[in-house]
Amino acid sequence: MTTKNILLVGVGGQGTILAAKILTIGLMEAGYDVKMSEIHGMSQRGGAVSSHVRYGEKVYSPVIEKGSADVLVSFEQMEALRWLEYLRPGAKAVVNSQTIKPVPVIIGKAEYSGKILDEIRSKVDATVLDAQAEAAAVGNARALNILLVGAAAKIMKLDGINWSDIIASNVKSAFVDVNQKAFARGQELVSA
Repeated sequence: MTTKNILLVGVGGQGTILAAKILTIGLMEAGYDVKMSEIHGMSQRGGAVSSHVRYGEKVYSPVIEKGSADVLVSFEQMEALRWLEYLRPGAKAVVNSQTIKPVPVIIGKAEYSGKILDEIRSKVDATVLDAQAEAAAVGNARALNILLVGAAAKIMKLDGINWSDIIASNVKSAFVDVNQKAFARGQELVSA
């Protein structure tokens, strides 16, 4: 098996790192060699966050090079656009339609284009979800990260992994049920 690459990107506070951790644990339990790396800027202040998850028979580096990601999981649409150059030809993306305006936009020094999703769709096979609303519908909007993991797992055909137990072991007990529902909803929203 060739090494597969999943790139998760978002904004601090969206649960990007937990999502990458759950993916990593699931892949390890499935018997893959897995490497994960995290890069967070001002993540506690709404800055960009990215996690690289690479898996296969033997993985030597945790970092995904430009042009080699198989799947992009984006928690915010501008972040998806910023990371498109990391995708290989034929890659897929799962994009949360949510917008989180960065400081330059908030203070009027830059604009946030209303055509970002159109641009993403023109460049990659993208599944766009209102992950925040879908997660809210199953009980908690903050479970959008696990909903996106569910969608990515379906796209990557990561079956035969006990995602329910992995979620139960890695989120606070009060949130296990809603996160399991969010994962299942993410899977339902993708036509693989």
